Amino acid sequence: MFKLASFALAAATLVASHYTFPDFIMSGEVTSDWEYVRETANHYSNAPVTDVTSDEFRCYELDLVNTAGETSIATVTAGETVGFQANGPIYHPGYLDVYMSAASPAANSEEAGTGQTWFKVWQDAPVFTDGQLVFPSQTMDQFTFTIPKSLPSGEYLIRGEQIALHVAETFGGAQFYIGCAQVTVTGGGSGKPGPLVSIPGVYTGYEPGILINMLAYNVSSLQDIYDLPANFTGYQALLKRSAAAALTIIEVMLVMNGSARQISDLTE
Repeated sequence: MFKLASFALAAATLVASHYTFPDFIMSGEVTSDWEYVRETANHYSNAPVTDVTSDEFRCYELDLVNTAGETSIATVTAGETVGFQANGPIYHPGYLDVYMSAASPAANSEEAGTGQTWFKVWQDAPVFTDGQLVFPSQTMDQFTFTIPKSLPSGEYLIRGEQIALHVAETFGGAQFYIGCAQVTVTGGGSGKPGPLVSIPGVYTGYEPGILINMLAYNVSSLQDIYDLPANFTGYQALLKRSAAAALTIIEVMLVMNGSARQISDLTE
């Protein structure tokens, strides 16, 4: 009986320390579970994805064929603040980002998001506090971001992703928590999103920002580099210590050919 109770307690603790992103945030309101977000295969277990090469890695749907068609499409406006709410606190430390993909033939189609169609629109980078690598999103239960104003109108997938790094010191140890919302963007512009990547395909799992020992991370030098995953060729995250501040901080700069640029280049 004791062993059974201990197992049940351990299982409950494991579920509580994991999470999903079932709710889309729009117009300042949190929508219902799985109304606009494709229901994920971990909707009961909360277990993460760890294989970055699997088809599940795209949106982690409960059913790769039918879930998309069973999910509604939200209407949002270019320039609007939207987001995701988790089913509990974001328990693990890790990097948070958002990708979007033009959806063809429709946002609720099985084919949407396949191929080299994804572009990054937002990221929540780590900061350094008292010599510690700290992720601002940890313990939060929601995050928001802005849909680029110059994004062309049309149907899209919005993919929120948290990369938990607490056991990422070995290959395959990083845990990915994923949610994909289906949207129609209105009032858009004539921008051209890029660079474009494939999901799966955006990561190998060997990136320094994914394969990392958090406990052994060296932040003793005046300038250390934490490589944000998939910042694309030519982009870097520069971590610097401020000469005027007592605390170590992160100064995130997306650098390409020596000049700071947006995460997603929406060229007119």
